[in-house]
Amino acid sequence: MPKRKIREFSKLLNPIDDFMFKKMAEHKEFCEEILRVILEDDKLTVTEARAQWEGTNLQGRTVVIDAKCVTGDGRQVNIEVQKENNDNHLKRVRYNGSIITTNITDPGQKFELVPDVCIVFISKFDIFKGGLPLYHIDKVVRETGKVINDGLTEIYVTSVKKDGSKVSELMELFTKDDAYNTEEFPVTSEIKARFKISDGGRKEMNEMLEKIIKEEKKESKKEGANEEKIRIAKDMKKKSLPFSLIAELTGLSEKKILAL
Repeated sequence: MPKRKIREFSKLLNPIDDFMFKKMAEHKEFCEEILRVILEDDKLTVTEARAQWEGTNLQGRTVVIDAKCVTGDGRQVNIEVQKENNDNHLKRVRYNGSIITTNITDPGQKFELVPDVCIVFISKFDIFKGGLPLYHIDKVVRETGKVINDGLTEIYVTSVKKDGSKVSELMELFTKDDAYNTEEFPVTSEIKARFKISDGGRKEMNEMLEKIIKEEKKESKKEGANEEKIRIAKDMKKKSLPFSLIAELTGLSEKKILAL
């Protein structure tokens, strides 16, 4: 992609976009400001914020979450932003919660001491179609109606509903190009303006986009080479060649060849 196109694309980005959000989430003050609104706690503090945090399960699958924060009271908070309703995002939230829990829990640690985890899922669509800007998910005993607190909190925020609430006003900053509110959201407004308006911030965004595009091109080439290896391995397998020989010639594992 030409640099001119990259510059034009970066102008259209907002906090709801992964590219901009991960740059803004590097600032714990930004995470703190939006969490105070969403979690309705004006005294909440964020002691640590990590954008693009990676967690791995026992099978070796790695998930990259948009931001992982640690609050002053010890909660681990995952903030996710999503524009497209193109997957089962409820299971995404469940998976993220389990990955965070297993990665922050020490071996032999009593379950009572496992840190609380909160997932904040911010989307440009109304995942529950209830016409609300904010949804809190509770675990309830069906027979008694009692709400159970097991240390996992799920909160869904949508930018679809405009009802004048503070959350709704915050979502305007997330989705609209020219939306700023320095009185209610000074940190979010300042950092957003920095990356959209100031020369230094826009240069930083453009450089990040260029780097990501280059990495994606390299990855695409790798995937193309791997697909060619798989095609060759399939042909060899049809000719009943030994798996060990196919593995030696293609570089694929025998387990991978068996699965073809």
